Amino acid sequence: MNDDATHNLIEVQQLSKRFGEQVVLDQLDLTINSGDSVVIIGQSGTGKSVLLKHLIRLLAPDSGRVLIDGEDITDLTFEELLPIRHRFGMLFQSAALFDSLSVEENVGLGLKESRHYRANEIHEIVMEKLDMVGLASAADKHPSQLSGGMRKRVGMARAIAADPEILLYDEPTTGLDPITADVINDLIVELNDRLKVTSITVTHDMTSAYKIASRIVMLYQGKVQFDGTPDDIRSTDNPVVQQFIHGRATGPIQVR
Repeated sequence: MNDDATHNLIEVQQLSKRFGEQVVLDQLDLTINSGDSVVIIGQSGTGKSVLLKHLIRLLAPDSGRVLIDGEDITDLTFEELLPIRHRFGMLFQSAALFDSLSVEENVGLGLKESRHYRANEIHEIVMEKLDMVGLASAADKHPSQLSGGMRKRVGMARAIAADPEILLYDEPTTGLDPITADVINDLIVELNDRLKVTSITVTHDMTSAYKIASRIVMLYQGKVQFDGTPDDIRSTDNPVVQQFIHGRATGPIQVR
């Protein structure tokens, strides 16, 4: 691991991926520095979630490379990938909780499966993480007893349970009302600051993007169309970017 205060933590080089005849990523290049809070925006189907899955090698590219701290993970075996994946935590779009398990059991599942912790250690870690997301009192509940926002927060507690270095958020505010969505936004900002992590968030929600991002990256036609700060994206004269961030039906982006 690189010990520099800020360094190129993730490098995506000429990454390409297609599904059948559809080209999703087209020789995409992207560098993410340690400590960044990067938000990835773009139309549905532009490869945002596909890109996230390449970062932890849930998908293998057709060509190109993904480097984590300079190590090319593209051709690593499952066993070689394990220490890389342990550096990541991920909040899935649906939170992906197991209905048959309690909140505490859901958050502690990865710790239990690692077999590196005793039961009392898992309990202490889980309660600490649930407290961070304001849900320590819900430890004995089941997902069916929780609101959508609470399930997202449980998913966040599970994502940070093993103290990852990098957090991935896939559409963290989808399906939530504006107030609950803002609670999630505030929590992302708080966790980024408190845990000193690098975060990458996929979202369609520009309110979220402006609030949590140090950098906003827009994907279009399989490539990076824009990469800059929230202030940069507000002031850009790029017509593709302007159409998207303002949600305009007319412009260079054609609705399929």
